[in-house]
Amino acid sequence: MIHRRSTLSAALPLVMASLLGAGACAGAASGTTAMQSSSDPNFVEVIPRETDRRVDILVGGKPFTSYIWPTTLKKPVLYPLRSANGLVVTRGYPLEPRTGERVDHPHHAGMWFNYGDVNGLDFWNNSDAIPAAQASKYGTIVHRSVRSVKSGSGEGVLETTEEWVTPENSPILREETRYVFRASPGARTIDRITTLTALDKEVSFNDNKEGVIGIRVARWLEHPSLQPEKFMDAQGNVTAVAKLDTAGVHGHYVSSEGKQGDDVWGTRGKWTMLHGDLSGTPVTLAILDHPKNWGYPTYWHARGYGLFAANPLGQKSLTNGKAEATNYKLAPNTSVTFRHEILILDGTATPADITKYYTAFTR
Repeated sequence: MIHRRSTLSAALPLVMASLLGAGACAGAASGTTAMQSSSDPNFVEVIPRETDRRVDILVGGKPFTSYIWPTTLKKPVLYPLRSANGLVVTRGYPLEPRTGERVDHPHHAGMWFNYGDVNGLDFWNNSDAIPAAQASKYGTIVHRSVRSVKSGSGEGVLETTEEWVTPENSPILREETRYVFRASPGARTIDRITTLTALDKEVSFNDNKEGVIGIRVARWLEHPSLQPEKFMDAQGNVTAVAKLDTAGVHGHYVSSEGKQGDDVWGTRGKWTMLHGDLSGTPVTLAILDHPKNWGYPTYWHARGYGLFAANPLGQKSLTNGKAEATNYKLAPNTSVTFRHEILILDGTATPADITKYYTAFTR
């Protein structure tokens, strides 16, 4: 286990409760845990509510995020993600649409982990929007169990098991994921440690730009866009992304290698951060790669319209053919583990701030 931690020095004041957004999870549990959460502002509660198809994560009795597997999604996700001061940093659509949001890419919900070409099946782009006639091209990640939960001061843990299944509901991969949720003044972090195990057959992760860990951010964290755009997925489907009002949209990417803005896309880096502000309240969101990950340092599939993703498995696709195709293969009954950390920090972080977290994450 990795212990923490340095944080940004000053947290901003708590913003209005309305900034928590729709879908806030229930309040603190009763008994000893509730007493601890009310007396300790950084006490992390992990509360299974399996009949509701969710596990709620609270900090000091207030919602941080939830692990959810609704029937309307083709994968489990963390949704929504909140900063320490209560700002919701993820998009509401398609689960809880908000006025002024983009309504493209219905498979972009909260924070997730999947891939665009696994044995020829697209796990990334699957959603309820896929026509029945096309369903045979897509895979689904199915929640199987909550293996364990742990609450505690400054840190909570959730362990889950999923299966990656074909359209015929035949599993090809077992996923075992450990989430470590941490809280400190002005900071929230999530370590996602995911082990994928091939079952009775070889599994091929064919070179594809759609992967692997992704977050769809709130409108105000997007780059200001002055023109409509179109994007094509692995199946050749084109999504038109319309020009929207850019008032209040201030997102800006910065990578560990000094790349900025749209120039981050298709480049490699140990981490990338995205900062912006909502009505003058700044926040920084970052994804950290780990040196033990295959393909380190990862390539960044970071788009100005709000997709923030790290993908080590699509090297040819993400460099427009300049790099060799990845085509990573996992032999039967063998495993690979991916480790990432998500940072949500009050204020506008500097590269030096992110480097401190990165050093702690990777030591």
